[in-house]
Amino acid sequence: MRLSAIALAWLGYFLLHSVLAASSVKAWVAGRWPQFMRGYRILFNVLATLTLIPVLWLVYGVESNWLWQWRGAWAWLTNGIALTAILCLLVSGRSYDMGEFFGLRQLMAQCDDQPESFTLSTLHRFVRHPWYCIGLILIWTRDMNGPLLVSALMITAYFVIGSKLEEGKLIASYGENYRRYMAKVPGLIPLPWKYLTAGEAAALMQRPESP
Repeated sequence: MRLSAIALAWLGYFLLHSVLAASSVKAWVAGRWPQFMRGYRILFNVLATLTLIPVLWLVYGVESNWLWQWRGAWAWLTNGIALTAILCLLVSGRSYDMGEFFGLRQLMAQCDDQPESFTLSTLHRFVRHPWYCIGLILIWTRDMNGPLLVSALMITAYFVIGSKLEEGKLIASYGENYRRYMAKVPGLIPLPWKYLTAGEAAALMQRPESP
């Protein structure tokens, strides 16, 4: 029963997150309360944080037997991979407008969410959704009990589905440029034979955007 409750809690959290992030919902809000859009992103982040607390309480609130734990050389390997992923996350953050991500730029500049020009960071040359990829690495390199395994499966499913929904928005924003990018770079798992060189990425970013 507890595992079912955890799965349902994650499902509800992801549905709420997806609905509030949907372009149609933001357009509906903008049409009725345009002045509210300045703070939409920051309120979205606050709500996402607050609603995550009860989900995490379900996951970590009660002790559960371990299904597997990394030991010895495996622990060194998985922790090394996780540490590398965290470093990649910190480095990749420099390629993002974190003020926009947290909603501060929109609030201070008195503007709503508007898509930026098509840009590709170093990690984006190897995987289309580097933060999702890093998230998958972090959750699957941890020791697992029942609640954590259910959470890992639910988060993985959300990343797969969410990345598809997100790419619909990106295609709408960047058109053929993003379709060319999708053809060259894998979505969630880097592949050694599919990537963009620095020159190819620069050329793609310089192409005029077309629907």
